[in-house]
Amino acid sequence: MKRSIIITLLVIAMLLLALANMLWGSLSIPVADVVQILLGGQVEAHPQWTYIILESRFPQMLTALLCGMSLSTCGLMLQTLFRNPLAGPSILGIDAGANLGVALVMLLLGGTVTLGSLSMSGYLLVIVAAVLGALCIMLLLLLLSSLLRNPVMLLITGVIISYVTGSVISLLNYSATEEGVHNFIIWGMGNFSGVSLDRLPLFCILIMLGLMAALLLVKPLDAILLGERYATNLGVNVHKTRNWLLLCTGLLTATTTAFCGPVSFLGLAVPHIARMTLRTSRHRVMLPGSMLMGGCLTLVCNLLCTMPRSGSIIPVNVLTPLIGAPVILYVILKKR
Repeated sequence: MKRSIIITLLVIAMLLLALANMLWGSLSIPVADVVQILLGGQVEAHPQWTYIILESRFPQMLTALLCGMSLSTCGLMLQTLFRNPLAGPSILGIDAGANLGVALVMLLLGGTVTLGSLSMSGYLLVIVAAVLGALCIMLLLLLLSSLLRNPVMLLITGVIISYVTGSVISLLNYSATEEGVHNFIIWGMGNFSGVSLDRLPLFCILIMLGLMAALLLVKPLDAILLGERYATNLGVNVHKTRNWLLLCTGLLTATTTAFCGPVSFLGLAVPHIARMTLRTSRHRVMLPGSMLMGGCLTLVCNLLCTMPRSGSIIPVNVLTPLIGAPVILYVILKKR
């Protein structure tokens, strides 16, 4: 009963924060007018408000919400799979693959790729490069998963992949132009405002597919939590489940990194906050709880990133370590 109340409060908090994200900004818009615009109406006295709400604030709010839900889901599943409280979306190197893809087009190719008569540049090229880079690392991990039966070895392999890709990116920085390095650094700081209204459907579809796949893995996750041998005795194909987990986390991590940049600490910290709040390890409760809590935290971050009156936006990765780092330090000290 207590957990149901907490989940209900999280849903209410998420809805209120979503509304706050629609109201908060460099321009103050009344609540009634915001609701009217969202319901398809027009504010005749201020026609520009419709553009601000529908083209800017709504996509940014929904992007932040889905990004937080996906990263927290990835963190929870990976911590269960590897039985490691410090496992997160970045630990397998999938986001490092996305970083490498973006670094190749920004630092090496100058932000433009031409194949015959086909030319691609700008934000679309960044998304394609990030997705391809993440998918390459994910396919490599799936191949290694069939060779390495021990999940700890797979975890170590992911850390090694992250170091290797980091080294390649550092080498690319030396030969890149000043503008390319600047653009890559800005992208690496994370941003929820890069998903426009026309790109939002693709982002939502990919994230929802990953989240639904995660919800279907609730029972195998509970079995794995008790140990691989116990899960096998219950009829769970641990190797197959591990591959599905890698595919699911790979899809979610690749999508969020491609559209929003590498958002740090949320996937690592949110599952621990959910455990401390819900006081359970059952994934039937933890998975929706982590999703809601992750969504609430990213909505809070998005509110703090938007500076009223100035019109400027603080990068996401400036704030997420301030939230996540104390939680991780607490977990480390508690677990010793």
